[in-house]
Amino acid sequence: MKKFSVITLFFLLFSLNSFADNSHFIDFTKVLNSSKAGAGAQKKLQEKFVSESKKFKKLEEDIRNEETDIISQKKTISAEEYQKKVEKLRKKVANLQKSKQTSFKNISKSRNDAKLTLLKSLNPILKKYMEENKIKIILDKKAVVLGDISLEITDQIIATLNKEVSSIKIN
Repeated sequence: MKKFSVITLFFLLFSLNSFADNSHFIDFTKVLNSSKAGAGAQKKLQEKFVSESKKFKKLEEDIRNEETDIISQKKTISAEEYQKKVEKLRKKVANLQKSKQTSFKNISKSRNDAKLTLLKSLNPILKKYMEENKIKIILDKKAVVLGDISLEITDQIIATLNKEVSSIKIN
């Protein structure tokens, strides 16, 4: 039994050592944020978000002004007419909230689609890099607890990605 344990331990140490020689890691977050295509997509999405936010802020301000007008007219108009205006205002608020939610969901979907597109473009680049450098496995930096900085290939992959993919189409 002792002999079996020693052989098993030896085998495990040898296989772990050979595994460590051919594994590298990449920071996917940095690739998504620092590559030309990723940074360009984020800039476009940020501009779209800011534009939509300003639009909805203006609409909300208009509704608040309309609410103030209705409240100021409460004593000068009939209760029935006041109720109609309040109901109309509530519908506007509900429509605005739905529109705002839909808009921000679309921006979020566009962001996820852009991320997936970039990752799909990255996959063949990683495969080619693995073949050229005889790497058996590439891990996400988030999954690595501790590793030698020389095993990180993020910058090389970003350079290759920048040459092959300059931008991403955003819906």
